[in-house]
Amino acid sequence: MANNGKIKELANFIWSIANLLRGDYKQSDYGKIILPFTVLRRLDCVLEPTKQKVLNYLPKLKSMKIKNTEPVLNKVAGFNFHNKSKLDIEKLKADPDNIAANLRNYINGFSAGGREIIECFSFNDQITRLDEANLLFLIVSRFSEVDLHPDNVSSIEMGYVFEELIRKFSELSNETAGEHFTPREVIRLMVNILFLNDKEILTKKGIVKTIYDPACGTGGMLSVAENYLRELNPRARLEVFGQEVNPESYAICKSDMLIKGENTANIKFGNSFTMDGLESEKFDYMLSNPPFGVEWKKVQTHVKKEHEVKGYGGRFGAGLPRISDGSFLFLQHMISKMKPTNSGTRLGIVFNGSPLFSGGAGSGESEIRKWIIENDMLESIIAMPDQLFYNTGIFTYIWILTNRKPVKRKGKIQVVNAVSFFEKMSRSLGNKRNEISDKQINEITGIYGNFIEGECCRIFDNEDFGYNRITVERPLRLNFQTSEERIALLENEKAFQNLSRPKKKGKTGLKQKEEGEKLQQDILAMINNMDGSVIYKNRDKFEEVLKEHCRKYGLSLPAPMQKTVLRALSKQDETADICLDKKGNPEPDTALRDNENVPLKEDIREYFDREVLPHVPDAWIDESKTVKGYEINITKYFYKYKPLRPLADIRADILALKQETEGMIQEVLEG
Repeated sequence: MANNGKIKELANFIWSIANLLRGDYKQSDYGKIILPFTVLRRLDCVLEPTKQKVLNYLPKLKSMKIKNTEPVLNKVAGFNFHNKSKLDIEKLKADPDNIAANLRNYINGFSAGGREIIECFSFNDQITRLDEANLLFLIVSRFSEVDLHPDNVSSIEMGYVFEELIRKFSELSNETAGEHFTPREVIRLMVNILFLNDKEILTKKGIVKTIYDPACGTGGMLSVAENYLRELNPRARLEVFGQEVNPESYAICKSDMLIKGENTANIKFGNSFTMDGLESEKFDYMLSNPPFGVEWKKVQTHVKKEHEVKGYGGRFGAGLPRISDGSFLFLQHMISKMKPTNSGTRLGIVFNGSPLFSGGAGSGESEIRKWIIENDMLESIIAMPDQLFYNTGIFTYIWILTNRKPVKRKGKIQVVNAVSFFEKMSRSLGNKRNEISDKQINEITGIYGNFIEGECCRIFDNEDFGYNRITVERPLRLNFQTSEERIALLENEKAFQNLSRPKKKGKTGLKQKEEGEKLQQDILAMINNMDGSVIYKNRDKFEEVLKEHCRKYGLSLPAPMQKTVLRALSKQDETADICLDKKGNPEPDTALRDNENVPLKEDIREYFDREVLPHVPDAWIDESKTVKGYEINITKYFYKYKPLRPLADIRADILALKQETEGMIQEVLEG
């Protein structure tokens, strides 16, 4: 487990440096200075032990006819990057008058990989601004006081520090929505579960596997997965791949990969939906914690086009979720990168509760769940405790998917209730007040691996989460009357009012208006001469009476106008006769239309006869509207009834509180 106290102390020290920027920078811009300096100091500390070796080797290069000297100097430095400037953060303090020029010289001394990381922050402009404000020397001096060498601050701890800083800067910029950095213990749990059944494969000598995160942030998930495999098998190699849309997070991720000797070309910058930097790649494992509840309106055009043009040949063929939450887009994107042959792929993704049940049958979300479940890809869902994340206290859920389920799991979905597996932290990190201990990680992993039903584990057939949404219709029953009240309703009908509104201008339009006004007057005159006291409970009979009056007044009502008249003069009436269509079938009353969700494992007709007909004997099913849907309501599977407290106990508590309050008030008055 990471040292939370150390992380908090280190993050607070770096954060305190931002106080120097007050007055010259907006608070929302502090991150533009502090984050790149933190990365720069981390790189500086990493290279410090071998810096002199690199400088000593430079004269030798002059006698060598080598076009690309970077690999040579990288080897001397002992990393996939180096710095050949004579300066470092400590030496920069020796010349305050030329601090800006010297800092640029130092940054330019980095090899290409290191320079690219600093350039992601657009740092050059900030150097000029800080220098003009006489702040640059002060900032450099303060950062020289902190030791960020990996021997002092591990990669996991450094990741937490970066994420704590980003969280604070995001809060100042009101950019917290959807940004939920993943606690390392949650990642460890996900990695445990992903690799659990592959230990035999992963412990083979020289094994090489790939892992991908399409929203990799600062690279926390990739780092933990890599460390886990190294612990499991030092001879195994895990090639990490990722993509990140935020330039600061991308730069931090690349700096971590650079320090650890990873191939930084595998980390791509850009939006995974519109600029898939790893389009042709497939992976053995995938992990992700995409932003929760963030809308995808900015990429809507691109995503919809791919959905409509490519269908299942693209990434989003199963369906599109509502615009307010793009979580399912990430999952479909990841599924498209599954290896279709050999050992296939396993993936884990963190969601909030919405993807479990949002959207009814036929919606984008339901269609995506349907596609995943009916293709037997969903292996397990693990309900996690609340208050695990920095910027949100909500409950989260780990989804485990694969296209190579073991035989015993085929056609099954395991649901694990791990909401009580946590310990309170001694010091909170933002909204993160709970953490999962190593022991609890092992317990949850064991529950998953044992695949046995118990208090915290339920195992379902795929079909258990499916249902048929049937449309229940009831017959339309109307009475008709030419009362003053209903005639007034007719006058307010838009279609009736539009009779006197010409479609054309000029003389033709004027003629249309005159004809429309005359028709309105004639219709009203005819209806007013009908007996308003009579209530007709049969539509066909009323239509005959209406036609008879039309003939009497020499009127010919167009079909749309006749519909308007009937609608205005009608009222629902359970005692009236059923309205029939031209084929003699009952017409449905849209106001009484209802839906029922029938479990897939249950016969629709039997359900309807048992649950519906006893209450509404005249109802029927419109089979043309039946739609299959899927939802996962975890709460009901683990619900435990808690009996209400006896009224006597509640009354006693209230009286005790009343007496205590009165005593406190008396003390205040006497004091």
